[in-house]
Amino acid sequence: MTDPPEGGDRAGDDDPEGGELPIEPGWIREERAYRGISRRLAAHYLRNLGGTLVDADEPVSATRVDGEGWRVRLRAETVHVAGSITLTEVTVTFVGEPAAIEELIPRFKRKAMRAGG
Repeated sequence: MTDPPEGGDRAGDDDPEGGELPIEPGWIREERAYRGISRRLAAHYLRNLGGTLVDADEPVSATRVDGEGWRVRLRAETVHVAGSITLTEVTVTFVGEPAAIEELIPRFKRKAMRAGG
């Protein structure tokens, strides 16, 4: 097995939270954390980028979004940034065809960065 791309894993890895995120042979896995957005907004952005909510009817309760050649798992937690100041951090696990992930992550990042506070 060859080394995975920088920042990613090979097919077959499990999502550490919420069970296995289905992944096809040849797909890659990338994980990113975004602060200052909610899981609801992340799901909404992914839906606007062509995804379909898998486990919910509305973005507010979605933890999984699938698109053409990609799947995403969303996790949110509160993190302490300084003293008593906290932010929501959304961890986004992307899996998919390399070309689809290479296109999706920058498009998602642009949306997520506009929302941050």
